[in-house]
Amino acid sequence: MTQFKDREKGFEAKFKKDQELQFKVTARRNKLLGLWAAEKLGMDGEAAAAYAKEVVVSDFDEPGDKDVLRKVIKDLTNKGIAATEHGIRREMERLMEQAKDEISKEI
Repeated sequence: MTQFKDREKGFEAKFKKDQELQFKVTARRNKLLGLWAAEKLGMDGEAAAAYAKEVVVSDFDEPGDKDVLRKVIKDLTNKGIAATEHGIRREMERLMEQAKDEISKEI
């Protein structure tokens, strides 16, 4: 019985670690997306960093990426910059790979 409990604890620890890693990667992707959008919005420096943080925080509104998509599309279109869901999703996919690479180098 002890082996089973040890094995169960091992699976739980791995699941927790995997979830934490996924959270970090997604947060990094959202930060990169925020910086990308900030550049399109003509922001740099502290303004760009603050906007990127807003994008990261917007992901806590609801599960999934729709809240982030809505924010970025709304902000871009409000400034007269053409933005489509497809285009932003494509950029999110590209940045997800970059975020994975960055986080893997940090651990």
